[in-house]
Amino acid sequence: MTEWIANARMYAVTPGVESAWRELLEHIAHAADVELTYLSYPAPQPLEALWSRADLGAVLMCGYPVALKMAPVVPLAAPIPRGDWAQGRAVYRSDLIVRSDSPYRTLEDTFGGRAGWTVSHSQSGFNAFRHELLAYRSAARPTLYASMADNLLTARNILDGVREGRLDVGPLDAYWHRLIGRHAPELTAGIRVLSSTPLTPMPPFVIAAGAPARMKARLRAAFTDAHRQDWFAGLAEPLLLQGFEPASEATFARLLEWDREAREAGYAVPA
Repeated sequence: MTEWIANARMYAVTPGVESAWRELLEHIAHAADVELTYLSYPAPQPLEALWSRADLGAVLMCGYPVALKMAPVVPLAAPIPRGDWAQGRAVYRSDLIVRSDSPYRTLEDTFGGRAGWTVSHSQSGFNAFRHELLAYRSAARPTLYASMADNLLTARNILDGVREGRLDVGPLDAYWHRLIGRHAPELTAGIRVLSSTPLTPMPPFVIAAGAPARMKARLRAAFTDAHRQDWFAGLAEPLLLQGFEPASEATFARLLEWDREAREAGYAVPA
């Protein structure tokens, strides 16, 4: 019998938040009548290796690598964040952050400075940032920044880089930003949002493509019905959740358009 794993590393911003995710996933598994074992998988272990496992039962995965088909997975459902910008939908964006005491008032003000991105398969930390910058790039100005720190791996490294002055600007997953601001406000003190990228589909919980069809259906139903359960409110509060929305591969297909536009313009990486 296969043992199936669960993991919420992408949004486990503190140990306490990870505990809340673990409890939520236990409730989901119980409702679906599926055995899931929570796997602790802290950074800097590569998410690509986690997503490629054949025993994924319910694991958070960025939508961009889903669209890129980086791993054989099937999206189940995506969180609906609490936030005015989400408007009750499973969407998010990237906050382009700077230090509160910086002189920058627009994204263009940061050009010529120091920026950074996380990993090239990240929507919030790479693809969205590149798409935003593409509108400002031209043949006369092919490079926007004096330096670009690449492969910083995590949102936390972007946040720390800006807060500590190593970066002038960087992209931060807006839901991750809300969670860390709620549970570790000392880390976001002195940071402000300069601008935000357009909304895109929220990262989903995925399951291994080879998992039984019945298991997939039960887990998807358990996620989308979670907001109706008595246990949900107590976990929704610390996780800043409204519920979950069904997701499929088609949900994330338009993220490839941003990738195509950038590559056709000769802008494979932010610079």
